[in-house]
Amino acid sequence: MPVKIKRTSAISSLSITPLIDVVFLLLIFFLVSSRFSEEERELDLNLPSVTEALPASAQPDEMVVNVDEQGRYFIDGAFRQVEQVEQILRRAKANNPLTQAVVIRADRKAHWEPVATAIGLCKKVGINDFTATMDEE
Repeated sequence: MPVKIKRTSAISSLSITPLIDVVFLLLIFFLVSSRFSEEERELDLNLPSVTEALPASAQPDEMVVNVDEQGRYFIDGAFRQVEQVEQILRRAKANNPLTQAVVIRADRKAHWEPVATAIGLCKKVGINDFTATMDEE
């Protein structure tokens, strides 16, 4: 005996005309807005030149902290005590609060304790963008 399924009135009254209207309106909106953006780029302007300006998206240089095999810290080629390293990192963080990066380079014969101390100093001053590597040379 076959089963009879009654069709409900909800399916028969469903109209997709408003959905099609919305799709066409979105299509027209994106076509018009993309045309305006092209016209702005095509405008012939004689822009001034500036030789001293830096690009707005320039990233600050990475700060490099070197650790030799005795566990001593060197920044900019000069020996630094742990307190000096912390002060330099604080100053760098204050100058570039969002984008300061630090690279910690350690001699391959160095112990990891000074490297861990340098990582801890970065965390202490609020620098989260740091990398620790062992020098292969």
